Amino acid sequence: MPNSQPLPAECSDTSAGQQDRLLALESLDERFQRYRLIQPKQEKQMTQSLQDYGQVSPVVVCQLEGQTVLVDGFKRLRAARSLKGFTHLTARLLEVDEQAAKAAVFNLNRVVGRPVELEESWIIYALVREDGLQQTEVAAMLGRHKSWVNRRLALIERLCEEARQS
Repeated sequence: MPNSQPLPAECSDTSAGQQDRLLALESLDERFQRYRLIQPKQEKQMTQSLQDYGQVSPVVVCQLEGQTVLVDGFKRLRAARSLKGFTHLTARLLEVDEQAAKAAVFNLNRVVGRPVELEESWIIYALVREDGLQQTEVAAMLGRHKSWVNRRLALIERLCEEARQS
């Protein structure tokens, strides 16, 4: 299994000139998990893939407030934790602030498959209501029209407080 060996101290260069690092599973801050839904079928597929092929692509992290924060790779992290022998994952560091990291959660997952409207809405709510950005700023960050941002924001705001928190 790829990650069950003793870990080298060095990092490996990627073709984009970035460095990938091996990070201990327990060292990752998962604060952005709240913007992602857990989908059992996809979780099972990820676990099987990680077991069969090892880690194919790095998770994406950023540094915030001295913590290594997971931006992309929540399914890979949960799968690795469920498999015997996985203690570390290869990670790629993004040098971004918290708002750009939230936008990256959105943009990195838009590539993979059909986006989930509720996940999009959570991120937009956080950027507008928690971080104080204007809807036009969020639209520019996410590469969307301001009316799209407004519709996603309205979706989450129509939910009762209890539903928004869970």
